[in-house]
Amino acid sequence: MTTTAAPHELLRLKSHMGRLALATTVLGSGMALLDGTIVNVALPTIGRELHADLAGLQWVVNAYALTLAAFILLGGSLGDRFGRRAMYAVGVGGFGCASALCALSPTVEVLIAARAIQGLCAALLVPGSLAILQASFHREDRMAAIGAWTGLLGVATASGPVVGGWLVERNWTWAFWLNVPLAVVVVVLALKFVPESRNPLASKHIDVAGVTLAVVGLAGLTYGLTSLSDGVSAPGLAVGCLGVLALGAFVWAEMHSHDPMVPPSLFANRVFSTINLVTLLVYAGLAAALLFLVLFLQTVAGWSALSAGAATLPLSVVMLAFAGRFGRLAAKSSPRPFMIAGTLVAAGGFVLLAMARRDASYLIDVFPGITLVGVGLAMTVAPLTGTVLAAAPDELAGTASGVNNAVARTAGLLAIAALPPLVGLGGADYASPGALAPAYRLAMLICAALLVGGAALTAFGLADRKTPCADSPHLDVTAR
Repeated sequence: MTTTAAPHELLRLKSHMGRLALATTVLGSGMALLDGTIVNVALPTIGRELHADLAGLQWVVNAYALTLAAFILLGGSLGDRFGRRAMYAVGVGGFGCASALCALSPTVEVLIAARAIQGLCAALLVPGSLAILQASFHREDRMAAIGAWTGLLGVATASGPVVGGWLVERNWTWAFWLNVPLAVVVVVLALKFVPESRNPLASKHIDVAGVTLAVVGLAGLTYGLTSLSDGVSAPGLAVGCLGVLALGAFVWAEMHSHDPMVPPSLFANRVFSTINLVTLLVYAGLAAALLFLVLFLQTVAGWSALSAGAATLPLSVVMLAFAGRFGRLAAKSSPRPFMIAGTLVAAGGFVLLAMARRDASYLIDVFPGITLVGVGLAMTVAPLTGTVLAAAPDELAGTASGVNNAVARTAGLLAIAALPPLVGLGGADYASPGALAPAYRLAMLICAALLVGGAALTAFGLADRKTPCADSPHLDVTAR
């Protein structure tokens, strides 16, 4: 029997329950995001205390990225089938337990294994947080909720280097112990204040072939791309090719499966397909630009790691202040003009940053450009995310979120792997100011071009109307 949500069961953003539900999704997602930033700051200390070499430290980061990318599609699909709140709570609780294992790790090998478990749990909570927003709020409040979610997560991004530096100065294990009480709080809040939602028509049968091929494909592609940081190698190339072949087989299997993990009908929707392509371009440009900016400020301009990381603070502040507002405006009119203008404004910010002098001054060479990037992203991210979720039926919100997250993360990996050799960087060039400075300028211009491509794709691929909200009679939302 199909259960349909009554209007009063859906939340209003300005209500007490709505704010608590939003805070719950922000805290869980922020925990995962902040943890990644803090771990990056803690790597030198971890290396000294656990006697780890560079390859071991790389895998402390990559093990998390690998399992997160490999299982994120499965995480979104499980939420649709068995309950988004339930999977989110399991993911957050598992992340807290894995964090305790990280803190207790006696060797780098144990730490790498624990980080892989963290990534697996994050694959449940990351798509689950957005799916909860899509399924729990009234349609007219959804884009504003997603905008607020985006802006508030910027706080975690901005505070990462500062919080990480403070914690690591005391004990690197605090970076992981911090997650344990936070995970407990988030699980309690989720079970008490977040409505449960699922697709009641979804089969409880697990698409084993689809799951296996998606995991092998995403893991293989991620491994192949991350291995490029050490140069092209036969094992990395072979695993990467295996990943590509597995993803091709995944598409074929989903088209012929009775209970597909990712229904092919999602991509029959032109809006859904277009927005995911825009996501690929925007997040590729963003990931590569931020990486090159931090490298330039440290290697060429001579800034400290903390100062270089803190240089992006205006981006997060602007998104916190304006992402929710732009989300509300886009919901009232159309996301298309905001996405076009936003990607062009952010591209302009990258062009300004490309012009930074070698003895860069923060107020003259960095602040104007990074602030412009923040304004552009504030205009873009909430309408983009809201549109891709609204283009899918409500009962597939988790799957749609998983697909879009997988596209965004793969875009970052592709850009970070491909752009350095494309602009002539290799080996130890990252430490050479003479080699990095011209490569940085070219890389920033390429990133700007990627965002201009996103604007063009939005202009030609989306109609200028309100965000499409697929009406579905199959949404099961039960307020606790």
